[in-house]
Amino acid sequence: MIIIEFKAYGKKHQYQAIDEAIRTVRFIRNSCIRLWMDNKQTGKYDLSKYCKVLAREFPFANELNSTARQAAAERAWSSIVRFYDNCKKKIPGKKGFPKFQKNCRSVEYKQSGWKFSPDKKSITFSDKKGIGKLKLKGTWDLWRFDKKQIKRVRIVRRADGYYLQFCVSVDVNEKLKPTGKTVGLDVGLKDFYTDSDGNTQPNPRFYRTGEKRLKFYQRRVSRKKKGSANRRKAINKLGREHLRISRQREEHAKRLARCVIQSNDLVAYEDLRVRNLVKNHCLAKSINDAGWYQFRKWMEHFGTKFGRVTVAVNPAYTSQNCSECGEVVKKSLSTRTHACKCGCQLDRDHNAAINILEKALSTVGHTGTWILNPNACGESTSTFPDSGLVEQVGSLKQESPRLMTGECHQPTS
Repeated sequence: MIIIEFKAYGKKHQYQAIDEAIRTVRFIRNSCIRLWMDNKQTGKYDLSKYCKVLAREFPFANELNSTARQAAAERAWSSIVRFYDNCKKKIPGKKGFPKFQKNCRSVEYKQSGWKFSPDKKSITFSDKKGIGKLKLKGTWDLWRFDKKQIKRVRIVRRADGYYLQFCVSVDVNEKLKPTGKTVGLDVGLKDFYTDSDGNTQPNPRFYRTGEKRLKFYQRRVSRKKKGSANRRKAINKLGREHLRISRQREEHAKRLARCVIQSNDLVAYEDLRVRNLVKNHCLAKSINDAGWYQFRKWMEHFGTKFGRVTVAVNPAYTSQNCSECGEVVKKSLSTRTHACKCGCQLDRDHNAAINILEKALSTVGHTGTWILNPNACGESTSTFPDSGLVEQVGSLKQESPRLMTGECHQPTS
């Protein structure tokens, strides 16, 4: 599956119709959550049947396409399932009990309720909400795909306009020649990452760079009268600035992950829990600005796509252990140089990257798959039994069209 995104253009009344459809989706989703709260034995199919009841009772719900109503019920069920899974896994702290949604930004259709123009440069929605025909602007060629391959169509509202996302069922795997290289990555705040060869990638710090501009727009919002049109305009400008920074961070992680995966047969990295790390209020802003989680997701996605092995390593003692002799050398976060009695003196992050790679190779080499047959690796991201490694995150399928062509080499400092 891949997700293809286009910018949608229409008239003011069409945008209002989209907003009304999004509000309807929020109403159906919250109604399904209420049904589940009142009846604990409610299942997935009960929520799907409840959509028909809502359509009969409320005319504005009946105006929305039936598949869009079902997709809204599926959203409610996914939050319920996530809560059940967290309870079964006995995750410490809050388990994510389903809540009523206050802000919804998208409406999703399945394989009905919409139709392409012959040139596939515009799309028409045929339900009673009155969305009508929207023009599409983007760099992808939809004519290459049959309509049966498009499983979902989603309209997303963002600060800078409305977007159409198409979920296309297509094989995205590509074959690359083995490079014979392995690398371990240690992410940080000083440098975005340091690899086991001693190369570093600078941390762009997109949020820190744009923080002055964000404060300017935030002051403009606070000065406007609540509920006024000027305040809404100021909020929109603030949202556009946040959106620009988030896109910069995502694109940086995406391009960097692609380069790393294409340049190495095996990539090892720390299995960090960013949610726990940001509890340190002194470092939370810098950690969120770095975008480690996005980087990991894209590495695992490209690892699956290009047939490379990606291994998440338990980060325990990777910074404290000596990469030469294995002795524990305790050091605080302010100590940036690793110095051991054996004579090993390295940068702290370089030493950690070497330890990360050694942990991964000891695990992969035990199976014999990658060592003996480089062409057999990388059908999925690697988590091996009895290795001390935990479950990895799922991979993404949405890529920039500019990444689909041309070769990429691993950047170095």
